[in-house]
Amino acid sequence: MKLEFTRYEKRDHIAYVTMNRPEVMNALHPPCHEELDQIFTNFAEDPDTWVAVLTGAGEKAFSAGNDLKWTSQHGVPKLPANGFGAITKRFDLAKPVIAAVNGFALGGGFEIALACDLIIAAEHARFGLPEPRVGLMAAAGGVQRLPRHIPLKIAMGMMLTGRHITATEAHRLGIVNEVVAAKDLMPAAERWAREILECAPLSVQASKQAAMATLHKSIAEAMETHLESEKRLWASEDCLEGPRAFAEKRKPVWKGR
Repeated sequence: MKLEFTRYEKRDHIAYVTMNRPEVMNALHPPCHEELDQIFTNFAEDPDTWVAVLTGAGEKAFSAGNDLKWTSQHGVPKLPANGFGAITKRFDLAKPVIAAVNGFALGGGFEIALACDLIIAAEHARFGLPEPRVGLMAAAGGVQRLPRHIPLKIAMGMMLTGRHITATEAHRLGIVNEVVAAKDLMPAAERWAREILECAPLSVQASKQAAMATLHKSIAEAMETHLESEKRLWASEDCLEGPRAFAEKRKPVWKGR
């Protein structure tokens, strides 16, 4: 996989994905979208990689979203089928993704973070959907996800004015899981990833899909919905390994199958 605008590494069941255009605050243009699409497809299909940490290069920005200079020269880009950053419409991704937000997460950058399962933010991080200020709208899931994450009036205030909020305010509103010093950002994201890895990967995937796929249903309807990931879990070796390890008073050895 040849990558020019992103970085992709795998270590100890963790995939590290980095948007690597710090000179433009990691704003995304079509080649970057295409690389991220390849990366997230590889992550989804790799049976030995169970959680991803997504961040931006440098200390200034996670991602400023759409590359407006590129757009001004070439027009509004056509996004991958999987959405902005190849993740905002990747609804079938069962594996968890942690956003490590190391600065500005604006527009599409905020939409990418909202599409992740957890958000760990550096103290200097800022979040916002400023698209109306440049004649656009947060059409890659921002206007849909934000009102589902925080109170409607707060979300509308952010979306209609384009104002930013701090990492501390985002944490208070429940958008962010943890706020840490900039130097501690990646260690904190890795700590969360390792805590996830203590759990059976198929259990994590079934739990994520069951929660996300049934948000629009009543509790009764949701409990009657049985997805393929749940069926796979009940038939797995790990489903037996967990109780066996508990009975034998040892740590389980997960295989992801």
